Amino acid sequence: MKDWDDAFANMAHVPGSGELPGRWAADAAAYRAGGVKVEADIAYGDAPRERLDIVWPDETPKGLAVFVHGGYWMRLSKSDWTHYAEGARARGWAVALPSYTLTPEARIAAITAQIGRALAVAADRVAGPIRLSGHSAGGHLVTRMICDDTPLPPDVLARIDHTLSISGLHDLRPLMHTAMNDTLQLDAAEAAAESAVLHRPAGEPRVTAWVGGGERPEFIRQARILATVWEGLDAQTACLIDGDHNHFTVIEGLRAPDSAITRMFIG
Repeated sequence: MKDWDDAFANMAHVPGSGELPGRWAADAAAYRAGGVKVEADIAYGDAPRERLDIVWPDETPKGLAVFVHGGYWMRLSKSDWTHYAEGARARGWAVALPSYTLTPEARIAAITAQIGRALAVAADRVAGPIRLSGHSAGGHLVTRMICDDTPLPPDVLARIDHTLSISGLHDLRPLMHTAMNDTLQLDAAEAAAESAVLHRPAGEPRVTAWVGGGERPEFIRQARILATVWEGLDAQTACLIDGDHNHFTVIEGLRAPDSAITRMFIG
């Protein structure tokens, strides 16, 4: 039987990655202290983690860009990622970064519903088109926003013109065979219901699955299957394998306005 724990073990295969969470938090705090306008802790519900931040550009926003963080639905928060808003912010977009209740306190299906509520609140504050992005588990959450059972109000869904899933998880069924499932508590029904590849897309969305060429093979498979399956369901899909980036370096370009990933996201 395949070693599914190893298939999803990103940190075990990237030397020095244990230091990354502390570095992310420090870089995000330094960015917030550096003079950018951040509207913090906007409530989208009553739970303690039902909060989002918006990083505002210097001018009237061109639209709303969203970044949903990863961490296997069980760790990290919006405040670890503020600096990854800079690429889109510098190109004139308001950037929303939501937190969400973590597993096992919330099931993954409940987190999907939370992100739907967060996007509705952010969309009410920022006019114009909406671009979604998410990393790892965040990639799962943003692709779930454009599935046939989306939690989004129709008027918000209609404004989404691109979804960028970065190293996203689109088939959750293998996670049932990992030690992580002690925390995730996925059963067969929820794993299927929360897998974007087992849904039809809502309408004909434009979707990019972006993944590093140096990532675990399972993440490359997860990117390819979303693009392949949804292409057959009339979505406008692309799968882009980015050099030899690993699961963590693949998002670094979001900090730069002229990077390839930022141009793909909001360009």
